[in-house]
Amino acid sequence: MTPGAPALGSTGAGSPLAVDLNADLGESYGAWRLGDDEALLECVTSANVACGFHAGDPLTIRRTCARAVACGVRIGAQVSYRDLAGFGRREMVVPPAELEAEVLYQLAALDGVAGAEGGRVGYVKPHGALYNRAGWDAEQAAAIAAAVRSYGRGLPVLTLPGSALAAAAADAGIPVVTEAFADRAYNCDGTLVRRGLPGAVLTDPDAVAARVTRLVTTGTVQAADGSDLAVPARSVCIHGDNPGAVAIARAVRAALAAAGVSLVPFA
Repeated sequence: MTPGAPALGSTGAGSPLAVDLNADLGESYGAWRLGDDEALLECVTSANVACGFHAGDPLTIRRTCARAVACGVRIGAQVSYRDLAGFGRREMVVPPAELEAEVLYQLAALDGVAGAEGGRVGYVKPHGALYNRAGWDAEQAAAIAAAVRSYGRGLPVLTLPGSALAAAAADAGIPVVTEAFADRAYNCDGTLVRRGLPGAVLTDPDAVAARVTRLVTTGTVQAADGSDLAVPARSVCIHGDNPGAVAIARAVRAALAAAGVSLVPFA
């Protein structure tokens, strides 16, 4: 963000602040239960719904879509590498044509289920290792963008500001929506601190709420090295698999409301 630019979520001088709040949902699989989708859907404005490649079985996905529609929450396709065993967080390199087809497959499947429940997919967001790799790998990013463009409908892609995916989507004529992370630590270059390192995942609801409020009202966040980092974004993500996700989401909503920030889906 450049000096003098509007803060995150604002539309110009004197305009009220507004931000989208998204979370990863629909990630239970069979007997394995992960997250509290119903509670989170009462807090967020956009739902990144698993498409079955990293998590989510057909019944879970359908129930999540139905609940999202009932709550007025926008549905997004959270596409992933084909990695159920690793929850989509294992590093992979998939040939571009194969990755494009797999992203298209996931997007079409989720959109079909959402349509059966009276909704539709409104955006696309990669998950886990695919998200991270698409941040710097132009070839993998281009494959994702090609799949979204092939599907049509002008669906936006949700990604980190300055990422390879943002560039690939823009080159393909696809709308780009940049996001920030409520519960993840940042390196000073704007990338996320690798999971497994100390402090990479933030769990204290009050601390996260204060961090997000600062982010939305000033467009900056404190990086892991203590420096201030500009993070221009229109959406803020909370990870649904975080054990404290619901408490964090509720604290964030309350803090933003107290700061006069509206929660609305991104345009």
